Amino acid sequence: MSAAPHTTIRRVGVVGGGQMGTGIAEVCARAGLDTVVCEADATAARAARERMAVSLERAVQRGKLDRISAEDALTRTVFTGSLDDLADRHLVIEAIVENTEAKTDVFAALDKIVEDEEAILATNTSAIPVMRLGMATRRADRVLGLHFFNPVPVLPLVEVVASLHTAPAAVATVEAFVTGTLAKTVVRSQDRAGFVVNALLIPYLLSAVRMTESGFATAADVDAGMELGCAHPMGPLKLADLIGLDTVASIAQSLYDEFKEPLYAPPALLLRMVEAGLLGRKTGRGFHTYDRD
Repeated sequence: MSAAPHTTIRRVGVVGGGQMGTGIAEVCARAGLDTVVCEADATAARAARERMAVSLERAVQRGKLDRISAEDALTRTVFTGSLDDLADRHLVIEAIVENTEAKTDVFAALDKIVEDEEAILATNTSAIPVMRLGMATRRADRVLGLHFFNPVPVLPLVEVVASLHTAPAAVATVEAFVTGTLAKTVVRSQDRAGFVVNALLIPYLLSAVRMTESGFATAADVDAGMELGCAHPMGPLKLADLIGLDTVASIAQSLYDEFKEPLYAPPALLLRMVEAGLLGRKTGRGFHTYDRD
């Protein structure tokens, strides 16, 4: 029987310094945790630090965080280009591109690098079954899904996903960490593609894409209809742009691969936009156009 996971998580690592990764690192650092963010190389690590600094400054300007706390959070976070710097972590959260092979490679590497046998390895995947990633390690009982939502510093929900191998003690430890240390709300999900939120959300977004693709309504009218007619804070195509159209397409494909339901199949228009690099807010153009930050 394996040892029980840490009851107290104080040292956290995040693999991936994109929007999600830096958001996760930010909430950990703001909670007073020793935080390390690992990117592909030193240049990407510097870009991740700048991304987090901009987010913290935005929180200060909006009155959500005082400047001293923001400076402390940034000082508390180390940005690196080497996975070896995660060796002493209690919890490592993978938040790289939504690609099974890439994520599997990261978990196989972390399994060799993270020294503490009690450490927990988590994935922020939106749709890839946790079991596939856990089986790339020798510690599948300490691998689970920890799915945050964008923007991480703002949205209060985290999905906790246990595979068939995940030890109940690991789940309990992570739930206590998320609700206690990070002050977020947990929902549990079975280890199925899409989990709870995306299994409900993605068909809705794809339906909006198909409506626009068919010429039934413009993107602006689809979004206005749901915002003004259903009191949604953001229309489905604006939301897809915020998530990233490449990410939406990847999640849809994962759902379709698992369930073979037509409503999960990514529409041709979505695939063409991804091929064209029209990915939404992060590229300045998707179903709508945006000013680049």
